[in-house]
Amino acid sequence: MHVDLHPGARAVLLVEGESDKVAVETVARRRGRDLAAERVDVVSMGGATNIGHHLSALANRGVRLGGLYDAREQHFVRRGLERVGLRREGSPEPLAAAGFFACVEDLEDEFMRVLGPDGYLAMIERAGELPAFRILQQQPAQRDRALADQLRRFAGTKGGRKARYGRLFAESVPLDAVPPPLDELLAWV
Repeated sequence: MHVDLHPGARAVLLVEGESDKVAVETVARRRGRDLAAERVDVVSMGGATNIGHHLSALANRGVRLGGLYDAREQHFVRRGLERVGLRREGSPEPLAAAGFFACVEDLEDEFMRVLGPDGYLAMIERAGELPAFRILQQQPAQRDRALADQLRRFAGTKGGRKARYGRLFAESVPLDAVPPPLDELLAWV
């Protein structure tokens, strides 16, 4: 696998998907950071199972490697880091010591926890999609689900919505309440 980096990149942040990439870049920009000027590339891996390939392609390129991952995917990250020699096998150190920070479910869920259901609904309304969300809530498979579960489902129901919502989440969250994994990653880099 070949991973294209900007010339002179000094660090690469690996994230699972495009929505995570957009969120990282948006929060950084809102904080007055220009990751490109800092020579930091954010790379969407297309899922956690691809981390081993990305680490193998990047481990010997002289760049600092870090990223975000979903807690349930920790074993992929740990094994990938061990395989390329960036972590000692069986090390008790948390993956954060190697620059990789865990989201409990996923980054969208981290944002949802910060914004709360009301904040998420307000964001959907600002996006002009509250009527579509109300339609989803009336579907038989959704009627009896908790609001938080309906909101999670909504982000993934339309092509491109998840990446769009990655940006909207990142624009909606108060800068002093950025989800901890994202906050820690940006501090690390």
